[in-house]
Amino acid sequence: MVETYPLLPLRDIVVFPHMIVPLFVGREKSVHALEEVMSDDKQILLSSQIDPSEDDPDQDGIYRTGVLANVLQLLKLPDGTVKVLVEGLDRASIRNISFDDDYYKAETTLLPQEAIPDKESAVLIRSLLSQFDQYVQLSKKIPPEVMTSIASIDEPGRLVDTIASHMALQLQEKQNLLELAGLKTRIGHLMALIESEIDLFQVEKRIRGRVKKQMEKSQREYYLNEQMKAIQKEMGELEDVPNEAEEIMQRIDAAGMPKDAKAKALSELNKLKLMSP
Repeated sequence: MVETYPLLPLRDIVVFPHMIVPLFVGREKSVHALEEVMSDDKQILLSSQIDPSEDDPDQDGIYRTGVLANVLQLLKLPDGTVKVLVEGLDRASIRNISFDDDYYKAETTLLPQEAIPDKESAVLIRSLLSQFDQYVQLSKKIPPEVMTSIASIDEPGRLVDTIASHMALQLQEKQNLLELAGLKTRIGHLMALIESEIDLFQVEKRIRGRVKKQMEKSQREYYLNEQMKAIQKEMGELEDVPNEAEEIMQRIDAAGMPKDAKAKALSELNKLKLMSP
């Protein structure tokens, strides 16, 4: 059934069903749309802009899949903007967008929710939770309590949307997830995204580990060299002896010797540094 709702175009965010999110609204058309729904049934259609920088998007500048949402709370701020708390309800397909009465309107059809057999649903939920738990541990940007609240969700469609809303994905990727109609297809796509993000985290972790080890090695060598100089100075030897190591290093650099020979020379110089003058 086709219904017409006031439309609120969104910048830089995709709202999923079951998601409660605060929005800050400043555009005049958007404020008028909110005023209209507050005087009626408090339901509004949310859909993301294709170009977030566009101040006045036309029909082609708004994605054709959005979310019907309830307006839970509205607060007008002193600077003229409006803070609104919305709760996503159902996916919706936009058939047409028009502009009259000072705000956008969208002719909309709600998209049905796909049911999955209980046994298959349980397996999918377990797999998703296991994958997302690994993502949370590697990401370190998602509070642990989020995982606790998500673990209590026993409906796969809601679980997919909730996980997607917490992941640090590009706007286009989140919109793709919103637009996928089949629940099994959506679950498979999300699992592939999580796996890809986990692989990236692991690569970053290995790189950080190598860099850290190299820094620790350099710092340790520097510390040992400074310690040796301090000991030698304390013994009264360093002041009486020219800095032979630095002179030899300069001569090695100036010699233009082959790579293998230079490596051997530097190795012998390091041994020399550790010897008593």
